Amino acid sequence: MSSDIQAAAGDQPASAKKTGGKPIIKLRGVRKVYTRGKQEIPVLEGLDLEIPENSFEALMGPSGSGKTTLLNLIGGIDRPTGGSVEVAGTDITRLSEGELATWRSRTIGFIFQQYNLLPVLTAFQNVELPLLLTSLNRAERKKRTETALRVVGLADRMDHYPRQLSGGQEQRVAIARAIVTDPTILVADEPTGDLDRKSAEEVLKLLDLLHRDFKKTIVMVTHDPAAAQRAEIIRKLDKGQLASTEPQGPFR
Repeated sequence: MSSDIQAAAGDQPASAKKTGGKPIIKLRGVRKVYTRGKQEIPVLEGLDLEIPENSFEALMGPSGSGKTTLLNLIGGIDRPTGGSVEVAGTDITRLSEGELATWRSRTIGFIFQQYNLLPVLTAFQNVELPLLLTSLNRAERKKRTETALRVVGLADRMDHYPRQLSGGQEQRVAIARAIVTDPTILVADEPTGDLDRKSAEEVLKLLDLLHRDFKKTIVMVTHDPAAAQRAEIIRKLDKGQLASTEPQGPFR
């Protein structure tokens, strides 16, 4: 793990320091077209986008505007029909499926509206899952998993099953699972969509912590203006195009 996340193990978060703002995500002329039978359905049309490293950005727009598709392209879950997608120095459009899976596991942490926790596993076991695909030994996996759960404020819930947790706690377990591999970028698709306002606020504070103290680049799709206000930049999509970009002041 990086020194940023390791600092949490000693309760000494790293300082929130910008890294210079060079682009960590670069999309050029990106098109995405889905096919339904013989019908082509364009979702993104010639989209250009740059996102600086250590930024927190929100993507907003009406249903069908391409928000989730764009997020999936950035996270390497989907491939563009045309154009290039460069993330963390790698043109992921050139990777094979195997190379893409390896890159994704090392670079991207995924947070979804649905928590996708396995009900038969404890919080600890759910968070540890991504590490089982690595070469880490059992002691190292234990240390990382405990650290991730401590970062999200659930050190006292490690042995609880999802059914024993609130919705907000389940989402925090899902966030711990997303950060346990110490990814460079977090992509979040409606992370507060199923939460009440209090739980949503706790999750947003956690995302803010991961951005400011642990230098994570975060790209979040949301329909909630209150959630979007936590971001430094709000980008609005409409009909597969970037309609506007709104820089935000520091959140208070």
